[in-house]
Amino acid sequence: MLRRTLLALASLAPLVAHAQPAFPTRPITMTVGFAPGGPADVIARLIAPALSADLGQPVIVENVAGAGGSIAQGRVTGARPDGHGILFGSLAQATIPTLYRNLTFDPLALEPIGLVNEVPMAVIARRDFPAANLAEMVAVVRREGRRLNLGNAGVGSTSHLCSLLLQSAIGVPVTLIPYRGNGPVLNDLMAGTLDLGCDQTTNNAEQIRSGAIRGYAITTPARVGALPNVPTTEEGGLPAMRMSGWNMLFAPPGTPAAVVERLNRALLAALREEAVVRRMTDLGSLPASGERVTPAGAAAFWRAEVTRWRPLLEAAGGFAD
Repeated sequence: MLRRTLLALASLAPLVAHAQPAFPTRPITMTVGFAPGGPADVIARLIAPALSADLGQPVIVENVAGAGGSIAQGRVTGARPDGHGILFGSLAQATIPTLYRNLTFDPLALEPIGLVNEVPMAVIARRDFPAANLAEMVAVVRREGRRLNLGNAGVGSTSHLCSLLLQSAIGVPVTLIPYRGNGPVLNDLMAGTLDLGCDQTTNNAEQIRSGAIRGYAITTPARVGALPNVPTTEEGGLPAMRMSGWNMLFAPPGTPAAVVERLNRALLAALREEAVVRRMTDLGSLPASGERVTPAGAAAFWRAEVTRWRPLLEAAGGFAD
């Protein structure tokens, strides 16, 4: 009887294997929570072809902008947990749990796949701003205060966090101007109708190099290859002004571990692609490496970022909803 049972189970094995086909079985939608052309979208479209090549299926970038990235996160959180719908997340995923009180989803339920990249921020200004270096810029801000305006891409965005941190480091508030995305901020800086900004180097390195805007400092401990002549905030006398933007891949909650691991392998392959690394470097971005590229390391990093930014957001007052 035991032998007949074992033989029966053995005969079912091919059927079970057939019922659970290898992932992926169809195109993968990678949702970006911001408009086309922004920093997150640029990196998402850079890695999508490399992910496709490794996975053997098209990876389609879909932009679902609005509400600081929370609409996109809600969509992926509620998606079928089979890995065919993933989120190309950003630092916004660390601010949403604090800024939004009436969410219809758990903002910490996503399954991290791995960190994609880290992006230094650049303290920038219109090209005729009356300061030759960071120290002089800080002096102008302390003198002029709220008469100066500082643009950002909206509450909870990476540039908004950078603006809050810059105010805190200088010790003087300025007038914060929220825009609908990073593109309009950059346009107004180049037009000279906006005084200051603080944005990812992926969004402004070319404009700084060309002289269309001023680049006063980089917010990471080391200078970036794309902007070798722009000093760090520590070199410029503002050591408290240190941060990076980042992007991370997430899967819906409940996605099988084997699918998350397969997506992670594809991410690792993409980050080894010479063309991907070269373009990220040109943009002033740093491809992720080490423990943070693993699902467990990415999860720990994400939760640490939620904890880091919560006090600053709460001190600023107000919510996004």
